[in-house]
Amino acid sequence: MIKKIIGFAVIISFLAACKPLNPSIMFKTPKDYEYAELKVENQEVECKIAPNDILSFRLFSNNGFRLVDITNNSDGRTQQMRQLNEGITYLVEHDGMVNLPIINRINLNGLTLREAEFLLEEKYSEIYIDPFVMLNFTNRRVTIFPGNGGNGQVITLQNNNVRLLEALALAGGIREDGRAKRVKLIRGDLANPEVYLIDLSTIEGLNKADIILQANDIIYVEPIGVTTRQLLSEISPILGLLSSLVTLYIVLDRL
Repeated sequence: MIKKIIGFAVIISFLAACKPLNPSIMFKTPKDYEYAELKVENQEVECKIAPNDILSFRLFSNNGFRLVDITNNSDGRTQQMRQLNEGITYLVEHDGMVNLPIINRINLNGLTLREAEFLLEEKYSEIYIDPFVMLNFTNRRVTIFPGNGGNGQVITLQNNNVRLLEALALAGGIREDGRAKRVKLIRGDLANPEVYLIDLSTIEGLNKADIILQANDIIYVEPIGVTTRQLLSEISPILGLLSSLVTLYIVLDRL
């Protein structure tokens, strides 16, 4: 009876200790999954303003000769220096409207930055002489998982021409436990995304690495399989438990 209990305990302990050998793999796709076709030609597509964008706004008069202090801050010099270096940020509301100084709410939804700048210069020309407007996105981001280890990063796109390879470099490169051969670029509506599979393990992969990133892209470097060292580390507690139970079984069998 005792032998049966020990045998049962061995089986239960083994099953309880078992777990996936590589549980950190994300965004799995079936073997027959059809990846989207990646095109790196003719990528020069200007980003358009959309709800929830945050825009950096700077206004100059006299065709850029003088920065306009639109905050009425008493510390004019300090404020102008901050505006010159950073601009003042404004949220694009859910309906595409932006509430700007003096001209109040204006619809910028669907416009490129340059189109929006022309529109605002026209509006401000009623107040200032030869106004010059500078807009920029401040919250266009991509998410990068460069391999195993839970060190994902969110990278802000500083301009409209950030390439895949550049973003990976900003994230510290592909980790040693990441598979350069299997880099997934996930783009678009997360309910039905486009998934691109990119091989960066060869020099030929540099062509695909030249793809321009878009806001909210996800770059996922698939981790490598479990190494011998990791496997031994995973099963060592199980082997120790089994060894103890087998020893106990042998001792009891001799009684």
